[in-house]
Amino acid sequence: MQMKGKEAVFVVLMSGISLLALMFLAKATPHMAIFGTMVLIGGYAYYRTRDFKQIEAAMISGIREAIMPVLILLLIGMLIGVWQMSGTVATILSIGLDTISAQWFLPSVLLITMIVSSFTGSAFTTVGTVGVALFGIGMALGISPALAAGAIVSGALFGDKMSPLSDTTNFAPAVAGVKLFDHIRFMMGTTVPAILITLVLFTLLGRSGQAADTTQIAEAQAALAGRFNLSWLTLLAPVLVAVLAFRRMPVLPTMLVGMFAGVLTAGFVQGNWNVTNWFGVMQAGFKSGVENETIAAVLDRGGLESMLWSVSLVLIALAFGGLLRELGVFQAIVDALLERLKSPGSSVLSVVLSSIGVNLLAGEQYLSILLPGQAFKQGFIDRGIDPRYLSRALEDGGTVINPLIPWGVSGAFFAATLGVPVLEYAPFAFFLWLSPIFSIILGYVKLGKQRETMRIAS
Repeated sequence: MQMKGKEAVFVVLMSGISLLALMFLAKATPHMAIFGTMVLIGGYAYYRTRDFKQIEAAMISGIREAIMPVLILLLIGMLIGVWQMSGTVATILSIGLDTISAQWFLPSVLLITMIVSSFTGSAFTTVGTVGVALFGIGMALGISPALAAGAIVSGALFGDKMSPLSDTTNFAPAVAGVKLFDHIRFMMGTTVPAILITLVLFTLLGRSGQAADTTQIAEAQAALAGRFNLSWLTLLAPVLVAVLAFRRMPVLPTMLVGMFAGVLTAGFVQGNWNVTNWFGVMQAGFKSGVENETIAAVLDRGGLESMLWSVSLVLIALAFGGLLRELGVFQAIVDALLERLKSPGSSVLSVVLSSIGVNLLAGEQYLSILLPGQAFKQGFIDRGIDPRYLSRALEDGGTVINPLIPWGVSGAFFAATLGVPVLEYAPFAFFLWLSPIFSIILGYVKLGKQRETMRIAS
């Protein structure tokens, strides 16, 4: 069912027009926009092949790759509910309200999430745990939800991109044929300026905001103290999760240990030994019963059911991605790009754009690294380009872009967890936009200088 360049471009254009029309003109949800587009492309595939079983197998293959992300999403949903019940989030909220001012909230959040994600290597874990608590502090301080989410996501993706514990940080150099720590050091060229500019922007945006209402903060703290036993013991569960993640325990058992520790904390610290209630919280989320609306909005969340919106979106998006891959759309476009590359800098640009394109069409972080990486690797070797440029471009166009896609695995999860739609926080996720821009700029500048030096030497 493989197609060539022009036909692949036609399919991409048809997909893009369909997605945009359904989302912005018909006001359809991302689920329905992708489903409608998948039906359209599936019909075109059937017209070409007359083989529905092959189309069906392609979609199932795409869904099969989502099993691990789906399990992680469901477990983190349950973990959030348990940590709400145990008073973990409430304690972090109370500490944050005591120590973080509204003017310094955004840069503080960025730095905290950078540290946590660097130690855990997981943006999902960072956003689903400390990110939820920090978002709640922001709400109590009167910070714009979109700004708070942008800072949290930016910091979380810093570690997801740079930590040696991160899956994608290990995956990208493996695909490109680069040693892990060579890859991490080389990424500093784009990551350092991107995160410094992000820090400056959040500092300026925070300083320009108004001071928080101290009365509201006092009321929020009183509501927390009246509902929970606020204790440092409630922080043992997240500390345990961080230690296990740092020791590279697989994510699923790490989440299960975090849940078990949270349940014990709810019993010993909060006095909640109602097993039926425990399982109810894991299923449907925590209900605090507090009258303070701001605090209730932060605490009343979590549970397996809270992730079903994200899970269904991920399944539909990856089924569509499986169909496009079976059609050979991605490979055909990359092959066409390889034929037209004129300079080393354009090779980096093509990798970044290809990774972004796979993210847009398939919504999957790993595919956005794997497919362009495999396709461009030999081209980089043939042109004598340092493979570190390839591995860095895969991270800058693949890893950090996925949270900007409403139907992407990361985007769907972050939106559901923080309660802020992707299109609202995306303009403020500065680090995610700046990373690919710097990757492209350095690709042209550095490789251009190397090429000129080689030309003069010859």
